[in-house]
Amino acid sequence: MSPAASRPLDLADVRRRIDDALSAGLRDRADHLTALGVDLVPVADALVGFCQGGKRIRPLFGYCGWRAAAGDQEDDAVVRAVSSLELVQAAALVHDDIIDESDSRRGRPSVHRAFEQQHRSGGYAGDAAKHGVATAILIGDLALIWADALVQAAGLDDAALLRVRHDLDLMRIEVMSGQYLDVLEQARPAPPEQAEESALRVAELKSASYTVARPMLIGAAIADAGPDIRAAYASFGHHVGIAFQLRDDLLGVFGDPTVTGKPAGDDLREGKRTVLVARALQRLGDRAADVIDGLGRPDLDSAQVDRLRDLLIDSGAPAEVEALIEEHSAAARAALSRVTLDREGLGALDEMVDAATARAH
Repeated sequence: MSPAASRPLDLADVRRRIDDALSAGLRDRADHLTALGVDLVPVADALVGFCQGGKRIRPLFGYCGWRAAAGDQEDDAVVRAVSSLELVQAAALVHDDIIDESDSRRGRPSVHRAFEQQHRSGGYAGDAAKHGVATAILIGDLALIWADALVQAAGLDDAALLRVRHDLDLMRIEVMSGQYLDVLEQARPAPPEQAEESALRVAELKSASYTVARPMLIGAAIADAGPDIRAAYASFGHHVGIAFQLRDDLLGVFGDPTVTGKPAGDDLREGKRTVLVARALQRLGDRAADVIDGLGRPDLDSAQVDRLRDLLIDSGAPAEVEALIEEHSAAARAALSRVTLDREGLGALDEMVDAATARAH
């Protein structure tokens, strides 16, 4: 970054303010829900609890996108508006855990497993697993509705709210499209020569647009930024988002479960067809069959996971993915150098590149 970006915002303080705004919004919605009936208390508690913790990456990108375009202005309504993005993330994760049949999230039982256990503990009639899945689907849907409610109540003026709604709708459409393509890729893997292209298409929709580009464009929409800034944000978001997903792919295979909150090698058990896997398959020759045979097997034990990891390392793919992360990070920073932005907002975005791409969880 240029010297003009030498005084970044205090992102820890912004994160705290986002947490406070989210907590206040969740309390209001939870009070309404529980007033409808005592049996809804566990539902409200589950969604509120699920939103506790987390890195707040999407709200932070939304806020920083606004600040870089708007400069130092009154921002309480902005903080409240971008906090809603955490509920979109909650919906995606709750549903993603159902799709992936994940037992845990952030070191705790996933929502469908928690309600499955509630069914068993309560001695309810019917199938406990089905009850857990049904409840989690509804909680994920509720999170999307609450996200809309938080945006609506944020205090934005009518024109800004209309602009935000456009990008928020596109954000949700794109992440759902990416989720479907991810599911399709596991059921109908692309041939080896198209595997990386297919993985990047999923990453663009499921991660790049959803995690970075759209939140930043939502910030730009609040600021009523011009087309040059929106184009720079779209390019920045594409590159940071791809790097974010590539880091996620590495952590899904090599991450420390005590840090990630997910079982070791979970992406291998789920059969995720990532750029990491695509590169490895291209380079392993006859040994690629060993990787293909292991992918998507929920019963993989720790020794088998270690064996697949060793094969991936032998292929050189992890090192290549690390290099790709660096390339996309550099391209993202270059995209912002082409427009005039607020100094502190620009510095915060520079810091966010590292937070998104050099993380351990």
